[in-house]
Amino acid sequence: MVALASSQAPDRLVDRVAALVEKADLRLADTPAVREAIFRLRYNAYLREGAIAPNETGAFSDPLDCQPNALIYGVYIEGQLASSLRLHIATPEYPNLPAMNVFSDLLTPELNAGKIIVDPTRFVADRHLSRAYPELCYATTRLAWMASEYFQAHYLLATVRTEHQAFYRRTFGHKVVCEARHYPSLTKPISMMALDYLPNRERVLARYPFFRSTFFERRMLFSSFPQQQMSLPLPKAA
Repeated sequence: MVALASSQAPDRLVDRVAALVEKADLRLADTPAVREAIFRLRYNAYLREGAIAPNETGAFSDPLDCQPNALIYGVYIEGQLASSLRLHIATPEYPNLPAMNVFSDLLTPELNAGKIIVDPTRFVADRHLSRAYPELCYATTRLAWMASEYFQAHYLLATVRTEHQAFYRRTFGHKVVCEARHYPSLTKPISMMALDYLPNRERVLARYPFFRSTFFERRMLFSSFPQQQMSLPLPKAA
């Protein structure tokens, strides 16, 4: 997992993150080689903080990486893989998302009611690059924010350890829906937080304008997703 940034002066933070967003290259992991590099990054990050046990492969993945509603991204800085984030877009037709492994009692009623849920997971970063770029956590979670815009999500989740709740509460306004529960494949429990996306959209963008994106940028990142198959609304140019 990536170390999340502490509170900083908003005016300076906005400038620094905006500069990093311009510098960062966001890429869909659409080849075996790219995915393998991300799985190794995950392994090193999780092993370093004791979230997993060592294995012989030096990589960490799970069956949810191969779900049809999953997207895996790498964030590159000057050609180096700096961080990664996995996104699941869940609808009633495609309810598979990582949080269902632990919080199905809370999520199933929302999906049955027709809600669209974005579930970002496997947020990891290179140890050295995250120290060189403390704003990397914002540039990486921006992917989840853009996905919420593109897919017109009702809820943006954050299934995180208790010590990481403050970042999501401070940055986006996530609220704790359920305290920590054991998560399969990880040694440390995670809690579930959620943001009601649309009512909070303008508030977040006003404070952190670096989360804004163009329709072209969102389309380049997400257009390969099977929207019609999943009965998702057509993306809006905003």
